[in-house]
Amino acid sequence: MDRRVAERRLASSLTQVQLAALVGVSRQTIISIERGKFSPSVLLAIKIARELNTSVELLFAPSDQGLPAPQ
Repeated sequence: MDRRVAERRLASSLTQVQLAALVGVSRQTIISIERGKFSPSVLLAIKIARELNTSVELLFAPSDQGLPAPQ
C-alpha cells in the first residue's frame, strides 16, 4: 500500500504530534502509519483524511490497483 500521509501532513504544516492530537492517537501511531508498519482502522483513516483535507483513497490507495498518484 502506497502511503502519502507524511507528504500531506507536511503540506498541511502539521507535525506528527499535532496530527496525532487532532485524530486522538499517539505520535508513535502516526509514525507507524507513515512508515507503513501499521494500517489504520477505517475510522482512523477517515479522521486523518479529514484533518489533511483529502480523501482516504488518496492517502491509502493500494499501489497495485493502478490508481493515479495524488496531485
